[in-house]
Amino acid sequence: MQLRLAAHISWANTKDRSSRTAAARRASHHTRFLEMARKRNPDAPEAELMRLAASLKKAHYQALALKSAAARRVKREMAQQEKARRVQAELAQARTGSAA
Repeated sequence: MQLRLAAHISWANTKDRSSRTAAARRASHHTRFLEMARKRNPDAPEAELMRLAASLKKAHYQALALKSAAARRVKREMAQQEKARRVQAELAQARTGSAA
């Protein structure tokens, strides 16, 4: 709790949040994509490497979005199937209950 309190106080005292986190944003994913671009095109000029890295990053996040959509679709279909099973079970129970 003390660390969380200190973090909140620190952020409250930060005037420019964007500049405080800029180095971390630059060092995070973008460097990985820039390294991948350099491996694929070691002789490319820096500007071209930046464009390649940006495309690699977009492709990565697009692939994640596709996987996420597929997972949501499977989850939705499973929920629909489970609901249909429950309804069928309730109908079967109602039929046997009314016949008795």
